[in-house]
Amino acid sequence: MSASEQIAKDARVAGNILKTLSNESRSAILYKIHDALRDNAAQIEAANKIDLDLAQSSGLSSSLVKRLDLFKGDKFDTMLQGIKDVADLEDPVGKIQMARELDEGLTLYQVTAPIGVLLVIFESRPEVIANITALCIKSGNAGILKGGKESVNTFREMSRVVNDTISSNVEATGVPVGAVQLIETRQDVNDLLSQDDLIDLVVPRGSNALVKNIKNNTKIPVLGHADGICSVYVDEFADLEKAKRIILDAKTNYPAGCNAMETILINPKCNQWWEILENLSRQGEVTLHVTEDVKTAYISKLKELNMFDDAVSSRIVDVNESEDFDKEFLSLDCAVKFVNSTLEAIQHINLHSSRHTDSIVTENKANAEVFMKGVDSSGVYWNASTRFADGFRYGFGTEVGISTSKIHARGPVGLDGLVIYQYQIRGNGQVASDYLGAGGNKAFIHKDLDVKNITL
Repeated sequence: MSASEQIAKDARVAGNILKTLSNESRSAILYKIHDALRDNAAQIEAANKIDLDLAQSSGLSSSLVKRLDLFKGDKFDTMLQGIKDVADLEDPVGKIQMARELDEGLTLYQVTAPIGVLLVIFESRPEVIANITALCIKSGNAGILKGGKESVNTFREMSRVVNDTISSNVEATGVPVGAVQLIETRQDVNDLLSQDDLIDLVVPRGSNALVKNIKNNTKIPVLGHADGICSVYVDEFADLEKAKRIILDAKTNYPAGCNAMETILINPKCNQWWEILENLSRQGEVTLHVTEDVKTAYISKLKELNMFDDAVSSRIVDVNESEDFDKEFLSLDCAVKFVNSTLEAIQHINLHSSRHTDSIVTENKANAEVFMKGVDSSGVYWNASTRFADGFRYGFGTEVGISTSKIHARGPVGLDGLVIYQYQIRGNGQVASDYLGAGGNKAFIHKDLDVKNITL
């Protein structure tokens, strides 16, 4: 038996145990993992520092370095809080979604159940190990996790803490060793991608190249998005101050995030639209990749108002229309274009976006509703920053990733996206041959029941 097959089989066995445990047991181990990671923060930070030093010396891009830094700002504390938030969420397993009485004493139920075994592959961001561990265990799924080589030291230290915590608490919680396994090499991934009879879902989190490579090399269903090309449309009826705040936040709050804005679409009939760009350029230090008509109008207006100077000028470049509207900058850069209507904005977004998250800024409800119905993305907002596209902010505790697909789960994938359902029939000795369609004469009742009043 190959190493990859053994890993996958161990995960399958662990998953079959995990899904039978109570919500209390699954949540209990998450609290213990939270405490262990908190108590080992110094060791984890030391490992993270090694990864950061290696990344900077090797010339890793600034956006990836930012993702790699686990202790910048409140990222580590937010990661820990996410584990507790997941532990405290309602149990996603065993929810009755439908109940139907087929006949007296013969009832059909649709009940949520874990997917099974997840293979999660991610780049740079070491906090993902805690996020995914929490989501897998809470949802009753076994997880096989692979971090990026850039975060290997952080990954090893955190995996040591997670594995030690699970193994030392098997008797207390029942959560088995193998519920979460951590692998390091690309070869491990390649081998596991062939285990389609044992692994149920692959979740790649990272670059476009990573996601495409995974999709092209496995028969296992893949849940993931390739890019985060998010746009904000400033309608002619936009509130100027709202637009300035939303756009500044969407671009500069965390430029390396997949939910950061990469394109601004402006209706030139918006009152004082140039202030939005000037604010973004001057306060946010964002380089604007502008079309020729935007450039001409923008510079002309700033000169007219004596607002044009070297600082602003240095951050205006010509857009590359063949690339920039289809590009995830992940930096303080943004493509800018004029559009003359909400419908034109929708057309541009549906042509160029990655179907991640897009927003309209307007005080016109009719335009907002058309935009929200017309844009074919997993998240569509009205008067809000694209940075809200996040499982933590949605109240999911955390997320396994953001899906831009239209099958099974879409948008930030939290616990509900990690369960499927099964049909259960509870009877009293009935056989199909007594009923119409299988040789008998007995008719079905097919009476729908109120699931709110049912406990299995």
